[in-house]
Amino acid sequence: MTEMITGTQYTLAAGPYRAVVTESGASLRELTCDGRPLVLTHGADEPAPAAFGHLLIPWPNRVDHGRYAYGGKEYRLDLSEPENDCAIHGLVRWASWTAAGHEPHRVRLTHRLLGSGGYPFRLDLEAEYALDADTGLTVRMSAHNPGSGTAPYGHGAHPYLTVGEPLDRCTVTLDAARYLPVDDRMIPSGPAADVAGTRRDLRDGPVLGDRKIDNAYTDLGRDAAGRCWVTLAGGGRSVRLWSDEAHPWMEIYTADEAPDPRAGLGVEPMTCPPNAFASGEGLIDLAPGATFRGSWGIMAG
Repeated sequence: MTEMITGTQYTLAAGPYRAVVTESGASLRELTCDGRPLVLTHGADEPAPAAFGHLLIPWPNRVDHGRYAYGGKEYRLDLSEPENDCAIHGLVRWASWTAAGHEPHRVRLTHRLLGSGGYPFRLDLEAEYALDADTGLTVRMSAHNPGSGTAPYGHGAHPYLTVGEPLDRCTVTLDAARYLPVDDRMIPSGPAADVAGTRRDLRDGPVLGDRKIDNAYTDLGRDAAGRCWVTLAGGGRSVRLWSDEAHPWMEIYTADEAPDPRAGLGVEPMTCPPNAFASGEGLIDLAPGATFRGSWGIMAG
């Protein structure tokens, strides 16, 4: 008997929505509404390309040279992106997560992150995916520190939204006043800058055309419930991603380096900006016994 390399496949359904979450990384492998994909997918027996659907814990994006200092000590992470001399997207993307509960419309997965040389801290992680017939997908992420020392922490998620059209013909709307410039290694090159007058201003829902974006946005506009929204629209369809106030950053990536370039839009809610382990900006100090929680979701427009 053989097994898929992404492990157990947890299928969810509610109304017109269907989703598949994998044991590997507690990743979102599929999400559809009325049979049409809302995110880019991949086969169950192939590794997720370009971080499709991954959860990014205990840091999102990059750590420059994989080096950081915390609590008066210096640490070095494995360089998981050697071409840019960086550690990228955390430690649990390929780990096996355990189901703590599975119902037709929801699954709750957990992972025990033990200490390592580059991250000598202890976390209990949980990710719950739940579908609702009206509101689509909600993802609830939490990290609890059962260890003896305060742990540096951040998280993010990496779905690629799609409406079945090339990005060049799509519009993207994000109410964000500032973005973070980066250098050629995708490390922040200065403080967040005003989007006004730049091709990174997405507040009025421009057609993407040939814009290439791989930047974190902040100063996010929010609705009465405290949610920030990103809308991708094209070909008579739209898909929307929201994140709560635990996520003051939103990475937008036009997937120019993905296996199928510009087929979908990387929309990544994040608790902190890139290189937060090194800069300290937005980094969460998770004390012993403390728990951090955040939520995000996706729905058809």
